Amino acid sequence: MSKRPKAGIQSTIGSNPERNRSHNRRVVLDVVRQFGPVGRMEISRHAHLSTQAVSNIVEELVADGLLIRGERLRAGRGLPPIQFAVNPEGGMTAGVEIAADHISTLLVDIGGRVRAQRTLSIPRNDPEAVLPAIKTEITAAQAQLKSPAPQLLGVGVVMPGPFNVEGMTSVGPTTLSGWLDFDASAELGHMLGAPIALENDATAAAVGERLYGAAKAFKNFCLIYFGRGLGLGIMIDGRPYRGANGNAGEIGHVLVEKGGRLCSCGQHGCLEAYASLQALTERLAAAGIRRVDYAHLERLHHEKHPVVETWIQEAAGYLAPQIAMLENLFDPEAVVIGGALPPSLLDDLTRTMQPLPLSVASRRNRSEARLIGGKTGRLTAALGAAALPLLETMTPRLDTAHAAHREQPAEEVSLAG
Repeated sequence: MSKRPKAGIQSTIGSNPERNRSHNRRVVLDVVRQFGPVGRMEISRHAHLSTQAVSNIVEELVADGLLIRGERLRAGRGLPPIQFAVNPEGGMTAGVEIAADHISTLLVDIGGRVRAQRTLSIPRNDPEAVLPAIKTEITAAQAQLKSPAPQLLGVGVVMPGPFNVEGMTSVGPTTLSGWLDFDASAELGHMLGAPIALENDATAAAVGERLYGAAKAFKNFCLIYFGRGLGLGIMIDGRPYRGANGNAGEIGHVLVEKGGRLCSCGQHGCLEAYASLQALTERLAAAGIRRVDYAHLERLHHEKHPVVETWIQEAAGYLAPQIAMLENLFDPEAVVIGGALPPSLLDDLTRTMQPLPLSVASRRNRSEARLIGGKTGRLTAALGAAALPLLETMTPRLDTAHAAHREQPAEEVSLAG
């Protein structure tokens, strides 16, 4: 009987049948991304694949330009093993965040390094205004790179959800206007001539934290995401959970106060009406402080402005029970909190939520905090957008692995995983 991996420990499982070669390539790439530079034997150990299978796949990936050979690692007797690493010049992806008042664009290589970065303020956020701006921004970002630029593997585009929900999509200041029933993937793909991955901003931010940020060691976690509104990214077994229609995680429209404040969706008492950047800016506007940007908000928090301090207390009071609810529903390794708020403000908000209510996460043997701050910063959604095509290229599909294991004899399964 195989042992169950410990919580929080990466377990990337390969499969030996030839028809699952595409999956095995993803497994090898994922191992090298996590542990590289790394030799064939260590790749084999982490991937649960034979050394011969790993050797063949590694040679293919080197030929395809996705991996590069490094120096030999001297350890013990015999010929030192060659070390392999992800090739940062092997390809790049574009990540585009469409927010209510701006477009952020990143070019990221497959090693995870941001190669170009641009932010454009937009007076309109409807498709007619946004689509040509996206093409212009990607072209301008590519022009910043030294020639020859790595190949563009795909474009990830993220925007606030929910998608195609009457009364919620394209309604209010935290959404985009004119996108209800608009086929964004098809239109963007036709315009850019590249594979498109379309996602809501919170799910994309969770992908970014999984690949590059605070959740590298987690396969099961939730991300509370502060955009203009409030969203939730859910990662289960290392893959984003999207729900039946791509709208999983709309935590901002969970009712937390019966007959409470009016939300832009038309309901009263939504969480977003209390614990969101939009809610904070509305309170600041009521106090005569308007057009608050990131730097201004950071300064107000540093000065302990009473409106900001009051908002932190109120938002923490509403958010803490939701953290416990998420823990009881999903049993995550941790809940991450991040997004467009300044890090110092997020830290204060996190501290104010303590102690968190009792939940299934209240274990004595916990090795990590229940609530941790994100590390990908204010461009987390754009970085997550760029990570989406990489997730498809470099991260194993668990359903493929499970199908392969179901079709293997028991002896082969024990060898493969």
